[in-house]
Amino acid sequence: MTSPLRTAPTDHDLPPLDIRQYIDGATGLLGGAANVIMQLANPAVGHGVVESPVESGQVFRHPIKRLRTTVTYLSVAMLGSEEERAAYRAAVDTSHRQVRSGPNSPVKYNAFDSRLQLWVAACLYWGAKDLYERMHGPMDEAVADAFYQYSARLGTTLQMRRDQWPPTREAFDRYWTENLARTSIDPTVKAYFEDLIDLKMLPRPFQLAFGGVHRFFVTGLLPQHLRDEMGMTWTPRQDRLLDQLLRTLGAAESHLPTPVRTFPLNAYLMDMRLRRRLGMRLV
Repeated sequence: MTSPLRTAPTDHDLPPLDIRQYIDGATGLLGGAANVIMQLANPAVGHGVVESPVESGQVFRHPIKRLRTTVTYLSVAMLGSEEERAAYRAAVDTSHRQVRSGPNSPVKYNAFDSRLQLWVAACLYWGAKDLYERMHGPMDEAVADAFYQYSARLGTTLQMRRDQWPPTREAFDRYWTENLARTSIDPTVKAYFEDLIDLKMLPRPFQLAFGGVHRFFVTGLLPQHLRDEMGMTWTPRQDRLLDQLLRTLGAAESHLPTPVRTFPLNAYLMDMRLRRRLGMRLV
């Protein structure tokens, strides 16, 4: 019997979609830390990042560089050409080759594991769709299907095979529910998350000025299971306030021209293209 994961379309079969209309650029960064927590709540992904020997990719030592490489990956995956995706894949591979579990790691992991990359891509898709619909309302069925199929690029830009992406949104929902329930946050990874939420990678004045607001958005954008894992509280009143803020941001953003809405993704894509022309490192 053929596995349902084997029936997913190839990238060439995707329906037409102007993905730029469904990308929230700067406001999308509001969900960045919450999405990192979703990804790293898979213990293998979490310990892979926390224990990574790639010093240049550590967010608490090089926050600006880490932001650049992460947002550039998203921009290339969603807006880049096939050639650009291949070039960025090769660049990321040079770092990922060093990320594998050692004899003292509490879990086994390898950054080239396509199943872990599927989980990361699933978190990115779920977070992007959740934030978009909180800001702009539900997508219609045809757009939701097209957006979902297009989002497989979040994984296939690395080693995830296209046939690993669940073939339909219904299949994805089953995958998401089952795998989210398996996530857990141990004390080591939780301490990393707490520092991330409190903006410990930034100077102290920024931490004091924005840490509380950042924690509010992170908490509100996490699935309830992960709030529980983090020991976070979230009230109906806070949820209503977050919904109101996001709808207001969405209404304001809908009046902006496309290049402004997609900033900074378009800017990081231009930076990547310039780096390629100049022969500079991409990551």
